[in-house]
Amino acid sequence: YHTVAVPEYARGYIENLDRPYNYNDVEHIARMQIELENKTLEKANRFLFYDTYLIITKVWFDIVYKKVPDWIEQQIKESKIDLFLLCNNDIPWEPDPVRENGGEMREKLFDIYKNELEKYKFSYKIVEGEGRVRYKNAINAIENFFTISK
Repeated sequence: YHTVAVPEYARGYIENLDRPYNYNDVEHIARMQIELENKTLEKANRFLFYDTYLIITKVWFDIVYKKVPDWIEQQIKESKIDLFLLCNNDIPWEPDPVRENGGEMREKLFDIYKNELEKYKFSYKIVEGEGRVRYKNAINAIENFFTISK
């Protein structure tokens, strides 16, 4: 697509903490993710891809802290994202130092993310498959959506 992607801020931030993360850290991550989005948007060529989006941060707040800053809800409501690609859990989960949610929680999170997308009435496609198949399925979802949406 000859464009750019908004990188994930959370991973690098959490990896570099010398203590467990807290509520303020997650709010900082959310604000920095928006800042990265704004900076990257200027460089976009028709499409702007996101590694992650505020819905994931909203769910993170809700699950870990049982409260979400009001401004995040508003920011999500104002989103102009055309299409979300929701990755299915059909590939193996690989643990690493900053991943917390394997096993049953992974399945639960998939359902929560899907419900959030539907709650906000966002268009989304579920991407499945492994390796090149998964990649091709993502491309097909994008191409089909934007062909139909024109």
